[in-house]
Amino acid sequence: MSLETRIAAARGEIPADLVLRGAEVLCTVTGARIAGDVAIMDGVIIGIGAAYEGREVIDLPGQTLVPGFIDTHLHIESSLVTPFEFDRCVAPRGVTTAICDPHEIANVAGAMGIRYFLEAATRTVMDIRVNLSSCVPSTHMETAGASLDAAALVALADHPKVIGLAEFMNFPGVIHRDPGCMEKLHAFAGRHIDGHAPLLSGRDLNAYATAGIRTEHESTSAAEAREKLQKGLRCLIREGSVSKDMHALAPLLTPVTAPYMCLCTDDRNPLDIAEHGHLDHMIRTLIALGCDPLAVYRAATLSAAEAFGLKDRGQIAPGKRADIVALPDLAQCRASLVLCGGQVVGDAAFAARQTIPPVARSSVRAPKVAAPDFRCTRAGPETPVIGILEGKIITEHLRVDIPQTEGDKLPDPARDLARVAVVERHGKNGSIATGFVRGFGLQRGAIAATVAHDHHNIVAVGVGYDDLALAVNRLSQIEGGFVVAHAGQVLAELALPVAGLMSLASYEEVQAALIDLRTAARSLGVTLEEPFLQLAFIALPVIPHLKITDQGMVDVDRFQII
Repeated sequence: MSLETRIAAARGEIPADLVLRGAEVLCTVTGARIAGDVAIMDGVIIGIGAAYEGREVIDLPGQTLVPGFIDTHLHIESSLVTPFEFDRCVAPRGVTTAICDPHEIANVAGAMGIRYFLEAATRTVMDIRVNLSSCVPSTHMETAGASLDAAALVALADHPKVIGLAEFMNFPGVIHRDPGCMEKLHAFAGRHIDGHAPLLSGRDLNAYATAGIRTEHESTSAAEAREKLQKGLRCLIREGSVSKDMHALAPLLTPVTAPYMCLCTDDRNPLDIAEHGHLDHMIRTLIALGCDPLAVYRAATLSAAEAFGLKDRGQIAPGKRADIVALPDLAQCRASLVLCGGQVVGDAAFAARQTIPPVARSSVRAPKVAAPDFRCTRAGPETPVIGILEGKIITEHLRVDIPQTEGDKLPDPARDLARVAVVERHGKNGSIATGFVRGFGLQRGAIAATVAHDHHNIVAVGVGYDDLALAVNRLSQIEGGFVVAHAGQVLAELALPVAGLMSLASYEEVQAALIDLRTAARSLGVTLEEPFLQLAFIALPVIPHLKITDQGMVDVDRFQII
């Protein structure tokens, strides 16, 4: 449709394609409530605050229209469904733009995995944008399925769905000028670069920001986020299934800071989305915590658009993309209507999409394991133990006296000391590392998964070696996923055959399976609300303080294998 035609419609000379009537517009710039129709032509808003005629009219009396919500950092793979099912799961909740980093699938399948996401993003109802995965693998202390250098990323950089470079997790590599890190930073200089710098402060934070990094989502306290804001980083408030920083950062979100703060979920599974929500959950919770509603909606929309250079959205105004959410109540944030690019989000829109075949099938090539493979023969009684902090992906580096029994340090459920193991599953070396973790509450049996950030080897926690072996071997048989085992039986499982990360089932079916898995895990004594994503993050060696990979226990503060 020509620009001249849109201008004519904006002047009311010809009917618009669609008119939203009877609602007020919340202006995310001035905070005003603007009465009048909203007219849309060819997916673009062409008029507000006046009366319009349209070929289609939707009446929304008494409702408030806000811009579509923008999730500024997430890994769609962590929703455990394909991009198409993620689209169907969260777009009806008002999420019209998702800025994803497909580094989960990239660590398994390399550039092929990123290309799958880029192709899917051209076909979804919501607008999926991609930041190219900067750390594949995240460090040198793990065995991943692939490796992406600067040249591989530059080859994908001009795709229309690409924004820039995704979270630079290897922050020690940045501040100490690792050549591979510097090559990527130079290649994307001037483009958007996402940050990832938990607990970094002082001169090291200065050095990290100097590298051209623009955003950061790892703050777990208001003080940490405030320093990052003061040093030019836009702070993304995160509320995932495990990483829950919203309550800690809420006091910092005010009308003054809102232009430089955004919202993100990072990793959120369909069960959490079904029971609590997505960005809609964050919005209503932040308002309930006392945050100014305009500040909250600005962070969810306009501030997010500005932070990532998406100048065509974030405000309901002429010339902007028609991403619009209709809300009967701003504080409750429950959408009655969602438009993505002027298209009504619903069954008809989802049915009209053309999907593409999945990639990275049969990616779990782990060795067959047996009970003795889970022994821990570390010398000396003092033993490093990963301490789980529920609601955080930061862990404690505990030191516990654990005696040897016939050359093995045994799990001790009475002291909440479970065996943790990582088994290499990409068919490269078959390595197995074992250690201890505290905080799962496990009293019997084992749980295991192929979702293990970011290398996605098999990670397992248990107190019985036979059950650990059963759970790990079962994952190879089902092409990856989650397994709960006890007394020689698989109690519950969810197959994730796409790279060992995503299901081919509907998000409703995945929700149901997650309920069964949670029930089975609790029957073993697990006390964590979300044990499986918590399990995934104990294998991520870029988050302080103690983690484990297939190469061993990792002291993240020293950035070395113990």
